[in-house]
Amino acid sequence: MIAKIKQLLEEVEAIKANTANELETLRIKYLSKKGVINDLMNEFRNVPSDQKREVGIMLNQLKTALQEKINKLREDLENNDNDVVDLDLTRTSYPVRLGTRHPLTIVKNEIIDIFGRLGFTIAEGPEIEDDWHVFSALNFAEDHPARDMQDTFFIESHPDILLRTHTSSVQTRVMGYSKPPIRIICPGRVFRNEAISYRAHCFFHQVEALYIDKNVSFTDLKQALLLFAKEMFGAETKIRLRPSYFPFTEPSAEMDISCNICGGKGCPFCKHTGWVEILGCGMVDPNVLESNGIDSKEYSGYALGMGVERIANLKYQVKDLRMFSENDTRFLKEFEAAH
Repeated sequence: MIAKIKQLLEEVEAIKANTANELETLRIKYLSKKGVINDLMNEFRNVPSDQKREVGIMLNQLKTALQEKINKLREDLENNDNDVVDLDLTRTSYPVRLGTRHPLTIVKNEIIDIFGRLGFTIAEGPEIEDDWHVFSALNFAEDHPARDMQDTFFIESHPDILLRTHTSSVQTRVMGYSKPPIRIICPGRVFRNEAISYRAHCFFHQVEALYIDKNVSFTDLKQALLLFAKEMFGAETKIRLRPSYFPFTEPSAEMDISCNICGGKGCPFCKHTGWVEILGCGMVDPNVLESNGIDSKEYSGYALGMGVERIANLKYQVKDLRMFSENDTRFLKEFEAAH
């Protein structure tokens, strides 16, 4: 038995472990209840009395050497792990999925970019407005239906304060403190008291444009509209202007584009007409110019406005307007390629 213990002591010096699994295998082999040390303890009962002291001392030395060796190997493995893995606990976990722009933001930015190349600059204003900037300064009559509670969100304690129904209020503010030439584009969110459905919402987004200078004509407006339509929907796009009415423009028109889905041949989207309405426009009414301190005899101008959701529907064929505001990530991920 003494010879066996001496052999094991030599063996202990040579054992190695490169992984935690190998170390655990060694521990089980030597120190578990069915391991080598436990077997030697069982054999120790049969050692002659005159050898028990010597064998007992050597057996304790073997057990101690094994425990120290196992502990040393475990410590070395832990130190090696710390050297190899350089963890920065302040970093975000991986993988990190990047987001994308909202489809309405993509379309709005494209509209702004097109008009920016025509010399228009961005103008913004408050969403909570007063009656003057939203209605009166734009030639709305006192009994105009748009002032009714069915269309407008008024603040109860302040009947002249309301949520703007169009971004034309930004135009009146700019006309109030600026002198012509004025060439602005007004993107923003607007509010109307409507029932929410797949084709209508109580809030939506508009982009309006205003150009005031000397000798501005309807021809200038038509050319700007044609360029916009071709840039937004493709070089083959055609436009059509139909007479209409708005309190703040005279003459006024609705603009249609040739259906970008069927190419003007007729389909369910354009109701088989080949045309789709996208915006309203017209020459700024002289009364609006005078109300905002601009001499209508010296200056003229045009204005136009469109719904961003409408343009997005045409570009991406989204059938339900509510999807733009539901924050469904499955829907939003579809526009990653358009970012």
